[in-house]
Amino acid sequence: MDDKNTIEEKIRKETLVRKAVSVDPNAAKAGPSTIQMTDGVLIPKKGEKHILTSWRLTFFGALVLSAILIVFFPDPYRQIFRTCLRGLPVTFEVTIFSIIGAVIIGTFTGLGSVSKRRWINMICGVYVELIRGIPLLVQLIFIYYAVGRFFHVEGLVAAIFSLSVCFGAYMGEIVRAGIQAIPKGQMEAAIALGLSRSQAFRYIILPQTVKVILPAIGNEFISMLKDSSLVSVLSLEDILRCGRMYISRTFLSLETMLVVALIYLIITLVLSRLVGVLEERLHKNG
Repeated sequence: MDDKNTIEEKIRKETLVRKAVSVDPNAAKAGPSTIQMTDGVLIPKKGEKHILTSWRLTFFGALVLSAILIVFFPDPYRQIFRTCLRGLPVTFEVTIFSIIGAVIIGTFTGLGSVSKRRWINMICGVYVELIRGIPLLVQLIFIYYAVGRFFHVEGLVAAIFSLSVCFGAYMGEIVRAGIQAIPKGQMEAAIALGLSRSQAFRYIILPQTVKVILPAIGNEFISMLKDSSLVSVLSLEDILRCGRMYISRTFLSLETMLVVALIYLIITLVLSRLVGVLEERLHKNG
C-alpha cells in the first residue's frame, strides 16, 4: 500500500515538474498562428458577429442599390452594367494568372530570404525593396513600353508579368514570415529524428508554412483584383476600361464610375467571404 502511494506521489511530482518547465502549456491548443498582411476588406468570421453583420450590410446594400438602379433607372444604368460586365473575363484572367505567378516568384523569394547564403539573401532583399519602392502603375508602363522596344510584349502578357513581379515581392515577405513563424524546435526535432535539413524543411516546415500563409495569400488575391484596374492604361478591356470607353461616348462619368465601384465592391466582398471560410476551415482542421 505504501509502495502504491509512493509511486502515485512520484507521478504527481513529475507531472507538476513538466508543467512548470513548459514554456507555453497552451501552445498545443493555440494551433498555428495566422499572418495578416493585407489592405483588403474586413473578412467576416463566425465568432465575431459585429464583423459578420458589417459584411452583410455592405454586401446586401451593394446588391440592393444595384437592383434599384437597374429596375427603376434602366436608362442609363442597365446599359452601363452591360458594358462594364463585358470586361469581367479580362479582369479575372489577369488576376488569376498574376496570382499564380506571384505565388511562384514569392515562394522562391521567401526561401531565398531565409537562406544561409548571404548573396542569395542580398539578391532577394534588393528585389523586394526595389519592387516595393516603385508604384505598380509605373511598373506597368515601364514593362509595356520600355521592354516592348526590345521584345514584342502584348498588353495582357505585360499586365500579368507586371502584377506577378509586383505582388511577388509582397508574397515573398509573406512566405518568409510564414517560415519564421514556425518554431525553431520543429527543425531541431526533425534533425534529431534523423532527417536531413532539406528533408525536414520539405516534410515538416513547408506544410505548416502553407497552412499559416494561405489566408494571407487569399487577401493578396483580393488586393490584386482591385489593383488589376490599373491595366486599363494598357488598353486592356477590363471592367474599368469598358467603363471609361462608355464615358467617352456618353459623358456620363459619375453614373459609370458608380457602377464600376459597385461591381468591384460586390466581387471583392464575395471573395473576402470565401477567404474567411477557408481560414475557418484551416483553424478547424488544425
